[in-house]
Amino acid sequence: MTSLRIVMAQINPVVGDISGNTDKIIETIENALSLHDPQLIMFPELVITGYPPEDLLLRSSISHRVERALQRIAPYAQNCYVVVGYPRHVDGKLFNAAGVFFGGRLVNEYFKQCLPNYRVFDEKRYFQEGSETLVMDIFGVPTAISICEDVWEDAPTSKARAKGARLMLNLSASPFHAGKQIEREALLAQRAWQGRMPLVYCNLVGGQDELVFDGASMVVSEQGELIARSPAYQESLDCVTAHWDGNSLQFEEGLITDLKPVMEDIYQTLVLGVRDYVNKNGFKGVVLGLSGGIDSGLTLAIAVDALGPERVEAVMMPFRYTSSMSLEDAEAQATLLNVPYKVIPIEGIYDSFMSSLDEEFTGLPVGKTEENLQARCRGVLLMAISNKKGYLVLTTGNKSEVAVGYSTLYGDMAGGFDVLKDVSKVRVFELSRYRNGVSPAIPERVITRPPSAELAPDQKDEDSLPPYSVLDQILERYIEQDESAETIIAAGYHRETVYHVLRLVDLNEYKRRQAPIGTRITERGFGRDRRYPITQKWPIGD
Repeated sequence: MTSLRIVMAQINPVVGDISGNTDKIIETIENALSLHDPQLIMFPELVITGYPPEDLLLRSSISHRVERALQRIAPYAQNCYVVVGYPRHVDGKLFNAAGVFFGGRLVNEYFKQCLPNYRVFDEKRYFQEGSETLVMDIFGVPTAISICEDVWEDAPTSKARAKGARLMLNLSASPFHAGKQIEREALLAQRAWQGRMPLVYCNLVGGQDELVFDGASMVVSEQGELIARSPAYQESLDCVTAHWDGNSLQFEEGLITDLKPVMEDIYQTLVLGVRDYVNKNGFKGVVLGLSGGIDSGLTLAIAVDALGPERVEAVMMPFRYTSSMSLEDAEAQATLLNVPYKVIPIEGIYDSFMSSLDEEFTGLPVGKTEENLQARCRGVLLMAISNKKGYLVLTTGNKSEVAVGYSTLYGDMAGGFDVLKDVSKVRVFELSRYRNGVSPAIPERVITRPPSAELAPDQKDEDSLPPYSVLDQILERYIEQDESAETIIAAGYHRETVYHVLRLVDLNEYKRRQAPIGTRITERGFGRDRRYPITQKWPIGD
């Protein structure tokens, strides 16, 4: 009986940094050899370029850069097989490839057969589909190679089994959304059972713009049982051992990291998204407007957990409508989290603007313009601090507000990253409760008080919006499930409310196009997931 030790190298590359990613791959191979003495080390999909490389794939120099990377990696695969992902040009066509190294050279290549072209994926824009099944002998074990989407479809597994495979390796870059891990495990169990062979799945980890890859690499037996699960949200080297009797491969049970509850999963995704966006883009830290409300309160807690309090600055920018409660709660939270905290009133700035605009506004009623001007004063201050200190401005708008346009262009939307962009208001409350359950972070009064933008006397969000418990259900049906107005109404929602909300969503597409990106946690976030024209006359009811 032959033993086979396989290392799942779950690492966090930087998109476009081919040289740096190659350094990391080589260092990881050396560490894996030293720690585990494996026969095979596998890396995630497109690990050499990072995922998704998007239009970097169209750069003319990419083939040469990738080729140099492969030449550098080869000498480190002598008596151990190493499998890595990268883009490969062949006869003028570009493929999403997995290369197998052994004996100091590239001994085999596989080209991804199933190219995802939905939601956040658009691989058909760049890649050609592969057509050949790769099954090769790895220390006596007939082993198939596949890449990510290949295991979400039936055909690649069936073809591999027909070609004699008794082990499937899957290199993956599978981004997070709430509930995704349960979907993956069920899918991998189905594939392993279908192919009557174990499946080793190595997933990418790390944040890339709005996407977060959560890792949680896995091994599933041919009976569909979970054998091992790597930690989520961190790099890891996890070794599993299998025994080959000439007919089937039996894995010893490995480390199975516990699944996290939904709120913890989402919270850790948001933390990783902020950390990697800030660090990979070279910002010294972040600055945000701390209003004393729940959105900025949760954003501050996430930022501190991602970067540490010394790299986070909170600024309270009060106006005549700012309540003493807000001032007290903002200061209390900054003190609680040990964050540098400043108070910069905007009254004088606002008055100066109004004085300059006096002639333009003569005879016109006071209204939204004056409210928006307050937000724009704050946006100018935060952007000035950002420019001067090299800090990224975090905006604090949640998905509910972004959806209906309850935000101000060049005001509270001014910034580089919106932490809560895909987090509904109801979920903001849930996440705040979760975070306070870990350790005190957000004053209780911030969570229990009625939400208000405080741009007018005694203003409450529900003065102009339905209750968030209702609003968020309508938005989820319309945005994430693509239901029509009439379908939503038939589910029991008030007709006038539904049409009002949907009209707001459609009218505010122009705002969302100018909004900062933010971490995706649902299957239909604003950004890569949902691409609607700004100028359009589609009937709201359909």
